[in-house]
Amino acid sequence: MNKVDMIDMVATQMNVSKKDAATAVECIFGIIKDCLKKDEEINIGGFGAFKVKKRVEREGINPKTRQRIKISATKTPSFRPSKALKDLIK
Repeated sequence: MNKVDMIDMVATQMNVSKKDAATAVECIFGIIKDCLKKDEEINIGGFGAFKVKKRVEREGINPKTRQRIKISATKTPSFRPSKALKDLIK
């Protein structure tokens, strides 16, 4: 499923226009992005939690040259499913 499919499903299930459904879907994704940008965690009961994980700076090895390199610290978005969601897909 992609975003267009999701918009179609929202429009059908809520009996609204595709334009209104697209606005709703984009709004929800926008809120999630804004919260993650502010380093806030988003908890959606029965579904899961989105948060930003921080990776510390570390040393790695270039596989071609076998030379040690420094890998910079980074932030990455993460999703942790709820127990209810995990049980649903068993």
